[in-house]
Amino acid sequence: MRGVRMKEETAANVRQAAEEENVALSVHAPYYINLNSAEEEKIEASIERIYQSARIGALCGASSIVFHPAYYLGQSSEKVMEKVNGLLEGLTSRLTDEGIDVVLRPETTGKATQFGSLEETLMMATDIEGVMPCIDFSHLHARSCGEYNTMEEFRSVLESVENALGRDGLDNMHCHVSGIAYGEKGEKNHLVLQESDLNYSDMMTAFREFHIKGLVICESPNLEDDALLLKKTFSN
Repeated sequence: MRGVRMKEETAANVRQAAEEENVALSVHAPYYINLNSAEEEKIEASIERIYQSARIGALCGASSIVFHPAYYLGQSSEKVMEKVNGLLEGLTSRLTDEGIDVVLRPETTGKATQFGSLEETLMMATDIEGVMPCIDFSHLHARSCGEYNTMEEFRSVLESVENALGRDGLDNMHCHVSGIAYGEKGEKNHLVLQESDLNYSDMMTAFREFHIKGLVICESPNLEDDALLLKKTFSN
């Protein structure tokens, strides 16, 4: 997915349907984004893809725009952070100036080559007005080659969110969950929950314990059944 192709008329229809069905919407920006590219034209194209996602997403009634921010490309976390933050500050200012009322949500990423650890994602949200995290628990699990999968680790993630962003961070969560296959380099592909080792039951217990609010989006290959499974597990 390289661009945003939805027309304004279609976006208006999506908004009407969502409002009639009382469905909350969010947008995942195109995957071809790297705010740390060595090529200036690729950075500009990345910014434009996030901007267009925000513009059309707002017309749809979506409040959150999720994206994978960058790759390290052999650089330090601090250097990438400085570059990405500068670009996001400029973009959030542009969105505010144009009256596009959305929250940009850099996502925790699934591979060690990708900028987007839990700490980095929370730091972006702390540093920039109009930015909040998208916590992809499956990516955290894959990126760490099997960690972030116990009750204590799920609690530690939610505690980190609260420590960085206060109670508002837990009241305005945006999470991704699915089964996931991974290896030494991190994420390989998504799996059906019950065909993976993801401890989603304890995850849902931690969600209840911390009284989180917001959106939990299932990204399973069988998303309808797994979304219902997560809902049932959370409710039990």
